[in-house]
Amino acid sequence: MKISAVDIWTVVVPTIPGRVHSPEIIPETGWDRIPKHLIRLKTDCELVGLGETGRGEQIQSVQKGARYLLGADPERIPLQDVFQNYQSGASFGKGPAYEAFEMALCDLVGKARGVPVHALLGGAVRNRVRADYWMGQQTPEDSKRSVERALKGGFSGIKIKCQIEDPMYERLKAILDVAGSEFKVTVDPNERFRTAEQTIELAGQLDVLGNVEVFEDPIPKSDVGGYRQIHDAINHPVAQHLASPSAVMAAIKDDLVDCFNLGGSLFGFCRNASIAASAEMNCWHGSGNDLGIIDTSYIHAAAAAENCIMASDFVGSWTREDDMIVEPIEFCEGYVNVPQLPGLGCELDEYSLAKYTQSYEKIES
Repeated sequence: MKISAVDIWTVVVPTIPGRVHSPEIIPETGWDRIPKHLIRLKTDCELVGLGETGRGEQIQSVQKGARYLLGADPERIPLQDVFQNYQSGASFGKGPAYEAFEMALCDLVGKARGVPVHALLGGAVRNRVRADYWMGQQTPEDSKRSVERALKGGFSGIKIKCQIEDPMYERLKAILDVAGSEFKVTVDPNERFRTAEQTIELAGQLDVLGNVEVFEDPIPKSDVGGYRQIHDAINHPVAQHLASPSAVMAAIKDDLVDCFNLGGSLFGFCRNASIAASAEMNCWHGSGNDLGIIDTSYIHAAAAAENCIMASDFVGSWTREDDMIVEPIEFCEGYVNVPQLPGLGCELDEYSLAKYTQSYEKIES
């Protein structure tokens, strides 16, 4: 089996109006108009593998990866470093488009072997993965509507984006009024609570509501002393969103957090989760308002990590107009079933490609 060609689509899929931020808090910023690239590895035996880049990655990186893999036998590519030459051992590294090619090769090899991708990662330890709903910075009134949608979808929790100037007590009170205290909230300001003192004060105000599950990235990660203060002072678990093994190890060594939101490639996430597990710490899988191929790959990775028991972020399915796959990811009672078909278990939607593609390129030998 040889890789004979690589299809590359550059796509822009807008978010659903009002689904992310309340316009009076954050007007349209255009981040959802930043292109993503979808790739399809084609082989001489008609098997294909699908991948998806993050937002804003340079097309030149995708083209470089595609040309590197042309003519290669997917079964002889080391999946833990897909740009490594198995003969010479040389690698041009895990650059911006790496994750897309890793997931495409795992999809392809899984199909060739007749196994789902999670089997290549060591095997699924669960048949469904916990997932939370998600919203951006919203008013208390819009927060209520988001939680009503979450409840209709069977979710038991939500992640909210925020900053210290937001009416946080009012937002969480609105969520409590709609869903009750068993419906838990992950508070994620993306490091915009600024100081430990502000975070500790806010956590005390929210204690009475009883619906906070975890504080994620409350202040800049560079403020190690501030994280220690927060960790020691508040009654809620503290998490950091990390993607590198060295960062996970440092957070554990410095005793900064109780759990992790982890990212990385398929194998990278599993490696990070294993490091957290060695310290008996749990995690969940993060995301970035992506499309269906990436979100499906996250489900495989989360299923293969024993300590990934917290609610993961597979948020593109309800924030974007389209997920670009034929069968949408289905959520039931706050969980998503782990795919069991060979490979990733998803297919590109040709109708959606026609609608959202900005440009197309085929690279072949």
